[in-house]
Amino acid sequence: MPGTRKLGRATDHRKAMLRGMVTYLLENGKIETTVTRAKEVRAVAEKMITLGKQNTLHSKRQVYSYVTKEGVAKKVFDEIASKYTDRNGGYTRIIKIGPRRGDAAEMAIIELV
Repeated sequence: MPGTRKLGRATDHRKAMLRGMVTYLLENGKIETTVTRAKEVRAVAEKMITLGKQNTLHSKRQVYSYVTKEGVAKKVFDEIASKYTDRNGGYTRIIKIGPRRGDAAEMAIIELV
């Protein structure tokens, strides 16, 4: 089935979780999470960086409406987008790090390239 993964959560919970994870990724450059969550975060984070590269009023409003911290949204336009000006997509990297100790869920590190 095409589209987004449900991640075992209600729609509003899933959207809030992704917003938080994308904000944290853009703020710190790297997060550790499950592989399926990392793949979802990658899609949204790359869209945010692409919007940052456009640097129009409309793209700024879109990023500010999604990213939960104003300082991080500003960082997308000031620092992150300028780093990827010559790159067309592929701003993140997912590295699998093996199963989680408690429930053996496949874990991964997602980081900005």
